[in-house]
Amino acid sequence: MLDLRQCALGIEFGSTRIKAVLVDGSHAPVAQGDFTWENQLKDGVWTYPLEAVHTGLQHAYAALAADVQAKYGQPLTTVGCIGISAMMHGYLAFDEAGRLLVPFRTWRNTMTGPAAAELTEALGFNIPQRWSIAHFYQALLNEEGHLGELAFFTTLAGYVHWRLTGQKVLGVGDASGMFPIDSATGGYDAEMLKTCSRLIAGHGFGRELAELLPAVLPAGADAGVLTAEGARLLDPTGTLQPGVPFCPPEGDAGTGMVATNSVAPRTGNVSAGTSIFAMVVLEKPLSRVYPEIDMVTTPSGEAVAMVHCNNCTSDLNAWVSLLAESAALCGVEVDKGTLFTKLFNASLRGAPDCGGVTPVNYFSGESVTHFDAGLPLLLRRPDADFTLANFMRANIYSAFATLTMGLEILRNEAVAVDTLLGHGGLFKTPGVAQRYLAAAAGAPVTCMETAGEGGPYGMALLAAYRLHRAEGETLADYLKTRVFAGARSTTVTPDAADVAGFASFLREYERALKAERAVV
Repeated sequence: MLDLRQCALGIEFGSTRIKAVLVDGSHAPVAQGDFTWENQLKDGVWTYPLEAVHTGLQHAYAALAADVQAKYGQPLTTVGCIGISAMMHGYLAFDEAGRLLVPFRTWRNTMTGPAAAELTEALGFNIPQRWSIAHFYQALLNEEGHLGELAFFTTLAGYVHWRLTGQKVLGVGDASGMFPIDSATGGYDAEMLKTCSRLIAGHGFGRELAELLPAVLPAGADAGVLTAEGARLLDPTGTLQPGVPFCPPEGDAGTGMVATNSVAPRTGNVSAGTSIFAMVVLEKPLSRVYPEIDMVTTPSGEAVAMVHCNNCTSDLNAWVSLLAESAALCGVEVDKGTLFTKLFNASLRGAPDCGGVTPVNYFSGESVTHFDAGLPLLLRRPDADFTLANFMRANIYSAFATLTMGLEILRNEAVAVDTLLGHGGLFKTPGVAQRYLAAAAGAPVTCMETAGEGGPYGMALLAAYRLHRAEGETLADYLKTRVFAGARSTTVTPDAADVAGFASFLREYERALKAERAVV
């Protein structure tokens, strides 16, 4: 019999999947459920309709509940704590009645260049285009009509948490992708709020910025309980009962840090899915502002340098789908997961430099290389060794290429990293992407058994921390002593031939970006 009141549930809204993971009192995953969805480019805006958010939430939870019933023969009537996570950044704007004013603008949009540049200069702090404050300020610059009714804006995780609990709050990690955080106070930076409020007032906006933002909470804080309305939204069957405690909602960067035990200084992780980002917990501030580096926080509020790239696996996934279609044409129906594994393993037979094959994987704009839009390209020299192995290796390399450019900035800043953890869908095939990332980063890369899932498991651990932590026990100590003390993992060190080969590929990739810019 599963003791449901000792269990913690994490639900994460990723770019392509909504996934629910349930862990027991020993932090072991005991059940899961998911739902596949996809963003839409509508009227030039990358978005998800709220109906899809609600439907996906219900389907992922229903699949989880069915898994519990099948494994343990009991209905999922309650759990000890629930946590909601989602893609960070973006803009969900509401009026006083809770009505959505404009379609959800996701992190993938690169439409806020003027706002991001003006805010970065005024605040002396890098404000990337995808941040919520950049979307809001760009709406001011554009004199958008919805601002006259605006009462509140938040992230996707904040929205779902609000619908389930009635609380307009965010975990500090997710909040740090809305507006700069002061790690000393754990809240929004007070001086920057004042500066930004003066800018906003100069455009005739009559409300204080602080009134529009969700409240900020650290990991482990009380973030409300499941309301009766929230229970009906999450589980329309009525089996789940209201009153379940919630932990603060977090962004996917924070849950990735938790899932890899990378919340202490000198630790870092790389999360690879539709987007890819590296997070390094800092010992000291960077020497200056870099437009390629985000300054965010851990779920406990420590300063983190983040290299975020919009483009990672979308182009790779498209090519694998095409190869699956080719196999079907020959009468072979192959499971997509099996095909990924076979193709990833085949890439190991490719040349270290990919033999002159160079994909540019830009589906959308890319802030690190200063592109406002993207268009996937596949380039190869006339004398290229155009084999399946080289083709696949090149596509996996391309997922790390832009990230490597950002990591070079941190290396030049002498940022110390003792461990680099890899997680996310790109690492599901053991020893392949992990090996290539080690070559790209020039550092050992560790993957845990949970590397393929990452965020949802990390969110479940944050819920468990809210449920089980002792008085005064930090998140870093909780993860180190209670969760990961005996965790099984593998570490891959950089191979000299791979390092040289990736460097050669990266030079070709940077040249290919000139063609990308001309085409875009």
